[in-house]
Amino acid sequence: MLRVLLVTDTAKPIGDLREQLARMGYDMLAEVAAPSALHAAVESQKPDVVIIDTESPSRDTLEQLAVMNKAAPRPVLMFSTDADQQFIRAAVGAGVTAYSVEGLAPARLAPIIEVALARFAHEEQLRQRLAKVEDELEQRKVIDRAKRLLMDKRGMSENDAYAALRKRAMDQGVKVAEIARQLLSMADLLR
Repeated sequence: MLRVLLVTDTAKPIGDLREQLARMGYDMLAEVAAPSALHAAVESQKPDVVIIDTESPSRDTLEQLAVMNKAAPRPVLMFSTDADQQFIRAAVGAGVTAYSVEGLAPARLAPIIEVALARFAHEEQLRQRLAKVEDELEQRKVIDRAKRLLMDKRGMSENDAYAALRKRAMDQGVKVAEIARQLLSMADLLR
């Protein structure tokens, strides 16, 4: 059962929406009256999906979304009456997964939520793959710096320098990048 957090900065009541979502099988969390409490609410209540009802996304709302998206990313659906392309781009940039201008029609929510969940899952896979590639690149840079140090200080060839790092890593049961970091750290101490 998906846990849904409703956020609104409009004066219109969202009780009907809440009831409709509950009837559709969603676990409705405590309502957040203002977007300024969004990050704290996500931290404490840990929703699976965030639905925001707004007349027009304010700078505060977008900042709260950006903070939430960095700390605890979640699929976010935003329903607004503002069709301004700048606002839409800013909302998506802050972490909104789906932006709808036609209003909050409870009957349309289930498919929109499913699309947002699928899109979010796809983006999460891409974020994880990017983080892995960035980590591998960083490790490669550290290893290359350590090889260069061995080549300069010990007159080794590149292959011999890498073989020495790899042998030390195998002897200690750690990754080559860890040995490279240790070597570079020791070299910094000896300067």
